[in-house]
Amino acid sequence: MLNPAGDFHGKTALVTGAARGIGAAIARRLAAGGARVGLVDTDEEALAAIAGEINGAVAPKSGGSATSYQGNVTDKSFLDRAVASLKSQSGSVDLLVNNAGIIRDNFVSRITEADWDDVMSVNLKGPFLCCQAVIPAMKEMGGGRIVNISSRSWLGNVGQANYSASKGGVVSLTRTLALELARFNIAVNAVAPGLIDTPMTRSMKEEARQRLIAMQPTGRMGTVDDIAEAVAFLGSIRAAFITGQILHVDGGKSCGLLSL
Repeated sequence: MLNPAGDFHGKTALVTGAARGIGAAIARRLAAGGARVGLVDTDEEALAAIAGEINGAVAPKSGGSATSYQGNVTDKSFLDRAVASLKSQSGSVDLLVNNAGIIRDNFVSRITEADWDDVMSVNLKGPFLCCQAVIPAMKEMGGGRIVNISSRSWLGNVGQANYSASKGGVVSLTRTLALELARFNIAVNAVAPGLIDTPMTRSMKEEARQRLIAMQPTGRMGTVDDIAEAVAFLGSIRAAFITGQILHVDGGKSCGLLSL
């Protein structure tokens, strides 16, 4: 049986949207497993904080490390530089986690063209560009893993036409890349989180938050660590024969409506 804490020794991972929330939890989990983790985010201050936390508290126990790259996943030249830098330092890029994303929620009649374009650019174009940036390095190394963060919202969600469409695109991108890259030993899967306890959900009005929790089959929200563990599984050797799959981590919400 594999030791979960030692899944990633000698491996290098790139995690986008890594400064807080789910992305930060994923970065911590991979570093705790011994990975050298490249952290990508637009928030330089928060990025420095999570890198410092990993290098100060996590890395000495695991042998992992964190390096931060401040920039936008929609900037191809930035991504190419970040991947080249990480590969130069570590010798490989074994795992990509496409987590960066934004929301601009509104009813479809009120979504502006700019809000549609911004969400599509970060949530869908971003993963596409990140994949393009790392695939050559993975092919060179003889394989790798890509885990895209979609959302249960890809199934459809009122007030999220732009977000749901972008996350549905991530599902289709995942399945297509899985087919294209399987012969190179590159597995591509997606995690689709449901209602997760993050700074964003904690900022909701309490009445609305409790209503959403009541609709959960489990009766509770998930945690960022629930998502991090799912990513760690799909990014590890334990998932070597799994590709093109969408793992819903949503407490059963994707199964259907809960009768109350």
